[in-house]
Amino acid sequence: MPFPSYNKSSREAGFTLLELSIVLVVIALIVGGVLVGQNLIKSAEIRGTVGQFEKYNSAVNTFRVKYGGLPGDIRKTEAAAFGLYSLVMASAVGFGDGNGLIEGGNSGSALPVGETLLFWRHMSDAGLVDGALGVVGNSIIVTGTGLVTGAVSNISQSLPPTKVSAQNAFVVFSANGFNYYTLVPITAIDATPAYTMGNTGISPIAAYNIDAKIDDGNPNTGIIIARGITAINIAPSVAIGPALNTCTTGTGSATDTYNRMLNLGQDDPSCGMRARFQ
Repeated sequence: MPFPSYNKSSREAGFTLLELSIVLVVIALIVGGVLVGQNLIKSAEIRGTVGQFEKYNSAVNTFRVKYGGLPGDIRKTEAAAFGLYSLVMASAVGFGDGNGLIEGGNSGSALPVGETLLFWRHMSDAGLVDGALGVVGNSIIVTGTGLVTGAVSNISQSLPPTKVSAQNAFVVFSANGFNYYTLVPITAIDATPAYTMGNTGISPIAAYNIDAKIDDGNPNTGIIIARGITAINIAPSVAIGPALNTCTTGTGSATDTYNRMLNLGQDDPSCGMRARFQ
């Protein structure tokens, strides 16, 4: 007796070339859509961070006009008269001295004490920034010392996070007679006083795009300057070649560029940024 035949049609045997082509097209569309979506998200984050710079500059000018001084730096007696949070310690540099510079307890200091923290508390008191900074938990500023009440691990309670990277925050300080915002990865604020720095900064390609939208796109000139991420206002690592995955390439001069080499550092989170008050 012959065995029954089990011949399979070509459709049952596998995909046709047409079907395989359709599957590949669908996969390509999905991958392309994901990449486009990621690029849109990155673009939105960059625009959002540029908007933060503009918003804070405008808010500072509004505060100055309304209260007659800079947030954080306004004289403590004036701050109290306006119902703003004020320090009760004796008048000293960096503790509401009204000298026009945002200082951390000493001239030019960027430590988290005094005016550098009080700046964001005053901006919150005046309703000029989102959220309530320096008003809850360990983020509360001690009126007698200008320090936080304890270790702050939720940085968003003290400092506003950047749109381009939630691991980075806006810090204010002064240097050489100018006030600055700096974008750096802060993971904790201690009552030592000290910042604990993280290792996830802003990518060079994102830093370049932010700089180019606000300033000149150059890491060492203009109102936006590239900074490192191991301390406040420290120079970034300078690469001899882009393969070293650092923030900038060059020798530390005005001709340096942001490291924008594809797959050779442009996405490495190695940059901090400093922007002069406007």
